[in-house]
Amino acid sequence: MMTKKELHNQRLLREAEKSVMQMHTRRHFLRESAMGLGGLAMAALFGCGDKTKQGAQVAFDPAHPMAPKLPQFPGKAKSVIYLHMAGAPSQLELFDYKPELAKMDGQLCPQSLLEGKRFAFIRGVPKMLGPQATFAQHGESGLWVSENMPHLASVVDEISFLKAVTTDQFNHAPAQLLVHTGSARLGRPSIGSWVTYGLGSENENLPGFVVLTSGGRNPDAGKSVWGSGFLPSVYQGVQCRSEGDPVLFLNDPGGMSRDLRKASIDAINEVNAEEYKAYNDPEILSRISQYEMAYKMQISVPEVMNINDEPQYIHEMYGTKPGEACFANNVLLARKLVEKGVRFVQLFDWGWDSHGTDSNLAIDLGFINKCRQVDKCITALILDLKQRGLLEETLVVWGGEFGRTPMMENREGKQNPFKGRDHHTEAFTIWMAGAGIKKGFSHGETDEIGYSAISGKVETFDVQATILQQLGFNHEELTYQFQGRPFRLTDTKGKVINEIIA
Repeated sequence: MMTKKELHNQRLLREAEKSVMQMHTRRHFLRESAMGLGGLAMAALFGCGDKTKQGAQVAFDPAHPMAPKLPQFPGKAKSVIYLHMAGAPSQLELFDYKPELAKMDGQLCPQSLLEGKRFAFIRGVPKMLGPQATFAQHGESGLWVSENMPHLASVVDEISFLKAVTTDQFNHAPAQLLVHTGSARLGRPSIGSWVTYGLGSENENLPGFVVLTSGGRNPDAGKSVWGSGFLPSVYQGVQCRSEGDPVLFLNDPGGMSRDLRKASIDAINEVNAEEYKAYNDPEILSRISQYEMAYKMQISVPEVMNINDEPQYIHEMYGTKPGEACFANNVLLARKLVEKGVRFVQLFDWGWDSHGTDSNLAIDLGFINKCRQVDKCITALILDLKQRGLLEETLVVWGGEFGRTPMMENREGKQNPFKGRDHHTEAFTIWMAGAGIKKGFSHGETDEIGYSAISGKVETFDVQATILQQLGFNHEELTYQFQGRPFRLTDTKGKVINEIIA
C-alpha cells in the first residue's frame, strides 16, 4: 500500500505527463508557434535584436536569479528603503515655505495660473489657499520644515530636498506607475525589480524586494507598482504584512507536515526540471528558484518580520504598535529587512489625497493626522540606521506621485466643504538621505507661490537615474532585451542629479 507522500508524488507526475503529451501534439504546436514564427520574421525584417546597439547586459543566471551580483561600478548604496506617500502629500504644508502665498489667501486665482492648464478637479476660478502650517528653519543647514513634521525637523542635516520635481501625470495610478516603473502605462518593471535584477540579493532565505503597505488600501495603481513587468517574475516585489501571517499561505495547510511540504516542492521542481530540458525556457528555472525560496521563507520570514523582540526603547523611538497594521511597524520592519540583506524595501502609505471633500482629506485636519502617523517613525529610521552604521549604505527616499496646487480645490466649480488642494504636476518635493547623498541640502526652487519650478527642475526619471547611480549603475546601461530592443527603467530620458551627490 502506497504512503500518502508516494500517492501525492504519483499524482503530480501523472499531471506532468499529461501536460507534456498536450505540448507535443501537432495542433498545439501550430496554435502556439504560428504567431511566434511570424514575429521572428517581422523582427528580422526590421533589424531588431542588433546587439551592437544594445546597452550593457546584466549577467543573468536563470538557475540562480537572485545570486549577488557586482554593480557596474562601486556604488555608495547596498540597499534602498523607498517611502511612498500614496495620494501625494502637499509640499506647501511640509517643506516648500511660501510666505507670499499666505498674503494671497482667499483671493480669486489669477487667470494666468489657469489658462491652458489641466487639473484633475478644479473648474472655473478657485480661491488661493495660503499655507495651513507654520514654518521654521532647523539645523545647521537652516532648512525650512513646517510644524507638521517636528521630529523630522530635528534630522534635516541628514537630508537632501528636491524642491522642483515635476511630472506630466495628474491622475494617481498613471503618476504612481511613472514614479515607480518609468512609464504611465502598465507592463514595465518597477524600480525594485530593476534593482534586484541588477544586484541580486545578499540573503538567499529572503526575497530581494519586499513591499509593505499601510493606510488600509493598496496604491491606486495596484500591485503593478511593484510588479516585474517583462523581467523574469522572480524579481517582482513580495508583499508582506505587519499584522497576522507576514505572507499569505506561509504556513503549511492542515494535515500537511513540513516533510510532506518539502517532498511536494521537490516533486514539482523535478517536473519543472524536465520541462526545462524540453523547452529550455529560463522562466522555468526561475519558477524552480521561487518554489525553493518559498520553502525557505517559511522559516526566515516569521523571524525577521517579528518586531516583538526589539528593545523597548526602539518601540518608543519608532512609536510602533506590535500586532497592528500600521506605518510605524512597517518602517521598523524596513530597517530589519535591510539589516538582513534585503536589497529593496518599498513602503506604501495610503491616505494622502488632501482634496478637502471630507475631514479625513482636509489639509488642516486629516492631513495633519497623517503627518503625525509618519513623522516620528521616519525620523527614527534615519537615526536608527545611523547608529547601526547602516545609513552610509542605505538610501532612504521619501515622496509622493505629484504635488498639490497653491489654490483651493473647487470640485466642478463648487467650493469643497473642507480646505483642500488639487493634484499638481508642475512642482512637488522628494527627499533622500544616506548612501552618499549630501547632508542638509536643498536643490531646486519654485516661484513665490509654489506653483512652478524656476530652478533646479528635475523629472521623475532623474530621481530614478540618481537612485541607480548610488547603487552603482549607469541608468542608460542597466537594460533588458525585450521585444527586439533593450529596455531600461528611465527609457529614453533621465539624468543623474549630481547636485545632491556628496
